[in-house]
Amino acid sequence: MLRVRCLRGGSRGAEAAHYIGSRLGRVFTGWVQRSFWSTQAATASQNTCAADDNKATSPVPKDCPVCSYNEWDPLEEVIVGRAENACVPPFSVEVKANTYEKYWGFYQKFGGQSFPKDHLKKAIAEIEEMCNILKREGVIVKRPDPIDWSVKYKTPDFESTGMYAAMPRDILLVVGNEIIEAPMAWRARFFEYRAYRRIIKDYFNHGAKWTTAPKPTMADELYDQDYPVCSVEDRHKLAAQGKFVTTEFEPCFDAADFIRAGRDIFVQRSQVTNYMGIEWMRRHLAPDYRVHIISFKDPNPMHIDATFNIIGPDLVLSNPDRPCHQIELFKKAGWTVIRPPVPLIPDDHPLWMSSKWLSMNVLMLDEKRVMVDANETSIQKMFENLGISTIKVNIRHANSLGGGFHCWTCDIRRRGTLQSYFD
Repeated sequence: MLRVRCLRGGSRGAEAAHYIGSRLGRVFTGWVQRSFWSTQAATASQNTCAADDNKATSPVPKDCPVCSYNEWDPLEEVIVGRAENACVPPFSVEVKANTYEKYWGFYQKFGGQSFPKDHLKKAIAEIEEMCNILKREGVIVKRPDPIDWSVKYKTPDFESTGMYAAMPRDILLVVGNEIIEAPMAWRARFFEYRAYRRIIKDYFNHGAKWTTAPKPTMADELYDQDYPVCSVEDRHKLAAQGKFVTTEFEPCFDAADFIRAGRDIFVQRSQVTNYMGIEWMRRHLAPDYRVHIISFKDPNPMHIDATFNIIGPDLVLSNPDRPCHQIELFKKAGWTVIRPPVPLIPDDHPLWMSSKWLSMNVLMLDEKRVMVDANETSIQKMFENLGISTIKVNIRHANSLGGGFHCWTCDIRRRGTLQSYFD
């Protein structure tokens, strides 16, 4: 799951898109301000349809392998990504807007080619060991299919090469017994779903629901072709103004911008998730789930779980460098907000598509067990002080591809029931 920071804004087409986006943004922002904790208006309009759907749909078998409502119930089955054949994405506008300036030369030189072979080999070995440890902890592990991501493809709107199937959290969101395929926002990830289709078809054949969100065309109009890449201060201002490299031309979102807490699901508007994508999810999941937009002091938001990672009922890790603007809502609801310690990863370690804060991108095996970076001793101590046992795994080279433990996984089944933690 990519965890990155950088930016871009304006040609005529992009200005028009931004105008439309800004108008839509005001509408959605107003909606958020009026109903952060409630989606009753949408619920009322859909109750009849939902009732009809329930009558028309046969019940899900009790042995359905897909069932997960939050980030902390006991983990029983998980998909773990693959680093095999991972390719550097072409240096397109949306990639430039989401990567560090110091790595732009890397993208310009290697876009469409493999990541450095030696580094990739070490990442593959780390993830294999991570899978072995998960199995020893009693978790069933599934893997996506290996695919040649260097193959060029072309649609009527763009051409690109692929990237990888390393981060299932980016593309798959499990809500109850439903697997939702995210439409994605990077052109290099347009066909990423293909690596997971064999697994998802098997889950579907065993009773799971399977939904594919509307696939965007990823035409030029979806991106502000002149998004301003400038200072951190300017990027903070742009994010605060609701200006991102993605426009409101069509719905788009990465699943990794959503994080679950039973009936309440939290999402951020980011460089890869727009308001139309959020609204699609809100309508799709209503009335059983409530989707809430939260935001952060983040110069370049992309994927929520290295910024705001819910690790238990009433317990959340909140990045001190990217504070949540709505944090008082959680505190008033009785939640404990924990500021994780500064990451220990050295400055010279390559992080082509992520920030150091992958240290807080952990995977909860249950409320009292967490998979954490073996090198991050300070966050290990934090968890131990909370009474949570740490399962230490080294994925430092895998981090370079853009994700921590939460990113590299998608929990398919957790032993638990649907509950509300914000009533």
